[in-house]
Amino acid sequence: MRRERVVVLALDGVYPFELGIPSRILGAADDRYEVLTCSVDGRPVRTNADFGVTVEHGPEALATAGTVVIAPVAPSHLADEVSADVLAALAHIRPGTRIVSICTGAFVLAAAGLLDGRRATTHWQVVDRFRRMFPRVDLDPDVLFVDDHPFLTSAGAASGVDICLHLVRKDHGSRLANSVARRCVVPPFRDGGQAQYIEQPVPEQGAASTAGTRAWALERLDEPLTLADLSGHARMSQRTFARRFHDEVGLSPGRWLIQQRVVRARHLLESSDLTVDQIAGRVGFATGASLRQHLNAAIGVSPQAYRRTFQTAR
Repeated sequence: MRRERVVVLALDGVYPFELGIPSRILGAADDRYEVLTCSVDGRPVRTNADFGVTVEHGPEALATAGTVVIAPVAPSHLADEVSADVLAALAHIRPGTRIVSICTGAFVLAAAGLLDGRRATTHWQVVDRFRRMFPRVDLDPDVLFVDDHPFLTSAGAASGVDICLHLVRKDHGSRLANSVARRCVVPPFRDGGQAQYIEQPVPEQGAASTAGTRAWALERLDEPLTLADLSGHARMSQRTFARRFHDEVGLSPGRWLIQQRVVRARHLLESSDLTVDQIAGRVGFATGASLRQHLNAAIGVSPQAYRRTFQTAR
């Protein structure tokens, strides 16, 4: 199988951890990807730590990529406009190339005008600055990543792991993505969004968590769970449960249930020969039509199209 070349662009002020994520995650995908790292001039790059990084490639490597990843830089290195050397480097990217940003890498894409009119995300701490600078971008600060093909943007730090696993899952199916996650000892899929990581006031002493109820619900997705069912299991009032659930997960209980049902449905579409109606029943959607609606809203394809893509990959 032909390997896809992924080229990571490292800019001055880059975060070393995020710079290494594509190589670590995609490099564990059974030789499906070749990951290269380049700078705007082929010279070493200063990181935001106390060391620099020597790269093997200059910007011409971007012209050979099937996927380009823009690694993030410290906020102190963000500028209102893209520098001439960065623009020159981006000009090497071929039309139609898939472009991924991690964390503040979205600022580079937005400043170059590539995200105008598109949905995107970035780290929650720089959301206000991003919106002031790029009002034409439809910024969603609540999610871990956004796939608005061919541009994919992700939130801070570990969401770079999430989006790289998403690339593997999208390209080669959940089986390989789950295998990569196990090898790297990371969750194959994190539920919720950025809200669960935003600084919040410390909960009152003895405040209960909704984690146990979430685990309980995941074992009963085929049942018509209601807010009353969930709050009753957690032994909280519905109002308290809904507020605490959103604080912990970043989603309402209803949205979270739909998300989990879609995730389970995607797995069954990939790994089984069950009909769409049978899958809908197993994951808690009333009808196949309801499953089609929610899957299309989540990832923009029908169950049949999704199955054709990922059962072939399987």
